[in-house]
Amino acid sequence: MSQAKLVLSLPQGIITATSLAVNEFARHRSPGSGKYFDGRSLLVDLAVEGGKPAFQFNDEGGWRDANADASAALEAAQAGKRTKTALSNNAFSATPISAWNDVYLAKTGGEVLHMTSATDLAASKDAECRDGMTPDEIAKAIGQAPPAKRVPRLYMIYCPIEVLVLSNLTPAEYVWYATHRTGKRFRAVAFTEVQVDPGLRLTATTVLDEARRDLAESATKKTKTIVFGDVFDRIPFTAWVGYDHEAVGGIYVGDSKTTRLWTFPEKIPRAWERAY
Repeated sequence: MSQAKLVLSLPQGIITATSLAVNEFARHRSPGSGKYFDGRSLLVDLAVEGGKPAFQFNDEGGWRDANADASAALEAAQAGKRTKTALSNNAFSATPISAWNDVYLAKTGGEVLHMTSATDLAASKDAECRDGMTPDEIAKAIGQAPPAKRVPRLYMIYCPIEVLVLSNLTPAEYVWYATHRTGKRFRAVAFTEVQVDPGLRLTATTVLDEARRDLAESATKKTKTIVFGDVFDRIPFTAWVGYDHEAVGGIYVGDSKTTRLWTFPEKIPRAWERAY
């Protein structure tokens, strides 16, 4: 019997122990099964060794024992159970990014696309985050040169919340800002840059125009929220920057220490591309 897996499902924020391969797990969750998740998802194969998580979950203040719960779920899966919930909520923020192994995009019907191995984009330095910082000051805080020209980027954040944001920050700068800003701090953040296309019909063009003006008129304005909630299922994968390899993009994940990027494979299988 193969080793049981721990699979983190985003944006739902659930960890499941399973005796199935990731593609089989995605099929198991697809419409047609007795209990399924409607919509697309991002599936993360987490590090497991010797039937236990090969990592320590982030401290959550003692309200649950995530390591013991995950170990018990793995034991059930190893005994032959197809799926067993390990953590039913808030699993994204509880799981260190170092535990992420393979990453897959799953379509509604259960077809999966294996993303490439992660690339480290930045290692954050200890620096104070002030409300009035400029984007260039944030670049300095993470030890990177600011871009020659700043063009607003549209980020689809799907964990820990779903929101669409227009930002003057590069992906690595955004991760540092999102995990350091006072009052709005994320423990970790997962997001994708998407094409700025009114055809996506997620918001009125006037809202985008107003956001661009706000970013252009203020030297310290770094982000402008465009849409709250339910964005992951509403933006097609083809609109993700990096899907066609014309620009760098994919799945960005970061915390207060590091930023990583998983990119699309060089050749996307036609069967996956045509699936719903």
